[in-house]
Amino acid sequence: MKSVLVGAVESTKCALETMCACDRAPALVVTLPPDLAKRHSDFVDLGPLAEQHGIKVHHTQKSNAPETLAALRDVDADVVLVIGWSQLCNEEFRAIPRIGCLGYHPTALPKLRGRAVIPWTILLGEDRSGASIFWLGDGADTGDIAAQLVFPIDPHEETARGLYDKQLDAIKELLPPLLHRLAAGDVPRRVQDHDKATICARRGPEDGLIDWQQPAEDIHRLIRAVGPPYPGAFTYGADGTQVVITAATRSEDSARYIGMPGQIQAIDGDTLTVMCGDGQCLNVTDWHGPDTRPKLHSKFGMLK
Repeated sequence: MKSVLVGAVESTKCALETMCACDRAPALVVTLPPDLAKRHSDFVDLGPLAEQHGIKVHHTQKSNAPETLAALRDVDADVVLVIGWSQLCNEEFRAIPRIGCLGYHPTALPKLRGRAVIPWTILLGEDRSGASIFWLGDGADTGDIAAQLVFPIDPHEETARGLYDKQLDAIKELLPPLLHRLAAGDVPRRVQDHDKATICARRGPEDGLIDWQQPAEDIHRLIRAVGPPYPGAFTYGADGTQVVITAATRSEDSARYIGMPGQIQAIDGDTLTVMCGDGQCLNVTDWHGPDTRPKLHSKFGMLK
């Protein structure tokens, strides 16, 4: 069975490694040129890994471009796997492989279709997540399910990095048996229950702005949701410079402190204890910003 892999991020690399390890290496990898790495915070240059396994690479900015479609036709593929690629593949693209095109989505579809679903999963306080490999169709994330995994997560502690890593583990678990089934002529399909679908909106870096008037739990959830591999939550120091916060914990000493939302109550080494809107504090343990350190009792907040 001939296949093509399309993508440009960590999950794509994981898929490529998994396909090679189970003797189902793709005949072609379609990916972004390295000079467009800034499009994705988790971009991975797949060229070296593909070259190591003798796999051809086609660089493109657009999966539906005529030259990309021509490259797919040259392979004469049975299936195309689109993993870690944000563009929708049009009907002409999807008609090229004999069996069809598979996509990957880091939730248990039909729940949480759409964009930025790892951050949204954490922001919503979900206690379960999942991973879905599905057949691409006209709609976004609406196709029949080919393989799916559901797993528990901690709604109070899960981080973007932790959930992303769970997704990589899911790819390793789901892909090999599915590829072997397809090679044997078994094409699994389960129609999604569209009435149960929820759809997540796009998020941008600006959505990571911390509102210190919010409760500590909500701010902690935001920091966990948009931390690495994403840009991180951020605030502004008293001098107006941006401070990016990538990790924090709930303070057990909140009752000791009296202050205003965003005010730094204590400094212990690199840890900043910051008051939130409900009178509870967060210990900010990983942050970066200007060369000058924040001062005790100075305030974080929004630019006016």
